[in-house]
Amino acid sequence: MAPADLAPPTMRDVLDARRLLAPHLDPTPARTYPALDRATRARVVVKHENLQPTGAFKVRGALNLLLRLTPEDRARGVTAFSTGNHAQAVAHAARTARAACTVVMPTDPNPTKAAAVRDLGARLVLAGTTFDDAREHATALAADDGSRLVSAANEPLLVAGVATAYVELLERAPDLDVLVVPVGGGSGAAAACLVARALAPGLEVVAVQSSASPAAHDSWRAGQPVSRPNTSRAEGLATGTGFDLTQAVLREHLDDFVLVDDDAIDRAAALYLTAARTVAEGAGAAALAAVLADPARFAGRRVGVVCSGGNASPAELRRVCAHLPR
Repeated sequence: MAPADLAPPTMRDVLDARRLLAPHLDPTPARTYPALDRATRARVVVKHENLQPTGAFKVRGALNLLLRLTPEDRARGVTAFSTGNHAQAVAHAARTARAACTVVMPTDPNPTKAAAVRDLGARLVLAGTTFDDAREHATALAADDGSRLVSAANEPLLVAGVATAYVELLERAPDLDVLVVPVGGGSGAAAACLVARALAPGLEVVAVQSSASPAAHDSWRAGQPVSRPNTSRAEGLATGTGFDLTQAVLREHLDDFVLVDDDAIDRAAALYLTAARTVAEGAGAAALAAVLADPARFAGRRVGVVCSGGNASPAELRRVCAHLPR
């Protein structure tokens, strides 16, 4: 189990998060596309978290956490570490909560995400080459200046905020057979598990991560957080170790965890462009990639896939476009 101070949120916490977020975020659509159904042989429902103000689902969790900061915490400010989407989420939430914000990203970040962090008024620090390097540097900065370190996953309030997306999805599509969720740190998958078990106990929840960064997948299969090589091109999936809180939830509730390779993710992102007129970054396309990779498993089923983010860099878009039909 996770440490006591990392106890998973309850559905009461999720509903309270929904109340708090309502004035700040509109529900995102859940849509169907005949071309996706033909390509997958499933009945696919896409939850469009790529349409959030920051282009990704993580803004839900960041707002739920930062809007609850004490005046003292606001005065000290917050520090976050991220490859991009958590960074933007915390920067956006800090601006909303009127708290100073420092974000640590690896030294060669997605330029689209780095520019967005700066535009949101956060101080951007580049350190190390990976997500885990950025985490170490951010932890040291927060210890030095007394700011509130905002983890990418080990935050119950963050998970509760993210879970509001799955309440919305099940309201729109209560008849789903299976829900496929991308995983980096695991806040989205943990949130999906908590909501599914409370509102749709028969719903199968499947997590997916890149085979080039399999730490969360391998942690779940090992029954404890482990470290693994972290080389995925899909920034939102690129974590090198499992997180205690989210892994505890996944061990208890997740039905399955699969891996797909980065090329399969790019092909799924190309399909989103043509079949759903949707820009999906790598992590955002991973759930669809998992469905495409295993048609026998998903054919004929009503499948929810989470397009978790749309913050693709210019280089990523050029690579994905190479997979478009000629």
